[in-house]
Amino acid sequence: MNVKKYSWVFLMALFFSMKTNAQSDIRVFGKDKNALITNKQKLKDKKGDIYTAYLSLLSKADKLLSKPPHSVMEKKQMPPSKDIHDYMSIAIYYWPDPSKPNGLPYMRKDGEINPEVADFKDKANMMNFADDVQILSLAYYFSDDKKYADKAAEYLKTWFIDTATKMNPNLNYAQAIKGLNDGRGIGIIESRILINVVDAIGLIQNSPSWSKADQKSVETWFTDFLSWLTTSKNGIDEMKTKNNHGIWYDTQKLCFALFTNHKEIAQQTYNSLLDRVEKQMDTSGFFPLELERTIGLHYSAFIIEPLMLIANMADAMNIDYWNYSSASGKTLKKATVALVPYITKEKKWFTQQIKPFEDEEYGAPILAYAYYKYNCKNCVEAIYSFNKKNAAESILHLTTLID
Repeated sequence: MNVKKYSWVFLMALFFSMKTNAQSDIRVFGKDKNALITNKQKLKDKKGDIYTAYLSLLSKADKLLSKPPHSVMEKKQMPPSKDIHDYMSIAIYYWPDPSKPNGLPYMRKDGEINPEVADFKDKANMMNFADDVQILSLAYYFSDDKKYADKAAEYLKTWFIDTATKMNPNLNYAQAIKGLNDGRGIGIIESRILINVVDAIGLIQNSPSWSKADQKSVETWFTDFLSWLTTSKNGIDEMKTKNNHGIWYDTQKLCFALFTNHKEIAQQTYNSLLDRVEKQMDTSGFFPLELERTIGLHYSAFIIEPLMLIANMADAMNIDYWNYSSASGKTLKKATVALVPYITKEKKWFTQQIKPFEDEEYGAPILAYAYYKYNCKNCVEAIYSFNKKNAAESILHLTTLID
């Protein structure tokens, strides 16, 4: 009897050990894996803002459990291909030309978003899909509650796998300009949010909700999308861009190559990113092409965001990009330190910013990483100054090390 008793105890211990190991063996690229694992341990204390953020996360995830998944099937206008599975959007800064009887071709108003963009639902739906599946996957990771993985899997299968609803792996018709073209390479920046989706997959991949067949199907989708990125006219056009678009292009390419185990493409892309930063950053840590925009502070933050994602991805490649320096002294730290005083409002911004800067969306994540990667003393305080309640409930508390 004793042998059987101890065998049962051993088997139960082994089972729970395997479950714990499966949960810690997460496969993320854009997010900081160490921060996720550390914060899951911290939550055992059930105290502090990190626990407040956790409860807020579960509340948001619970509301999604009854929400139907988004898909590309909801748009009202058919893409030029006549295939509703093709993603379509229009250029956000282009408006009808009042000097033309029919408004065509549309004219550019930099920094001013045409409300007509909302009529093309694919962009908003992909953003909502990415946000929702991120919340659900994080809720599963931190709580171990299968219901969140079940719902995340439903969302993922709807967008990538189910033949009736899946998106075709291309952006041929992204950011079209009425009267000029059906789509542009510049539209590829819209798929940057799929980096969060890749991480969501990594957070649920060991759950009972996600099968090996599901994983293979999604990896096939991203392999096809990666091929489209590197061979299509739009993909090649975006690859050639010199501002934040080129860096975001390579950031996506690096993430999707890592996710699909294309190691050679990943290394080539990382090298390309180093070259882009060397050419685009000035000696003070700013990016002149971003400073020229009518919302210069926004774009200066917007270009550092992918660099921080790259640093997390480089960690997965056993490369320290957080502390990398080029031969001419171009570093992520220099760019971050240069921008922080303007995000914290210690200094007044020095180029155009024709609308309010998005403190919480674009400023707070930079400050969070500046705090625990570069020892920024007042960065966390600044995050709370933007909106104390939102800061306490922010996903930043769960995905970075600010608590």
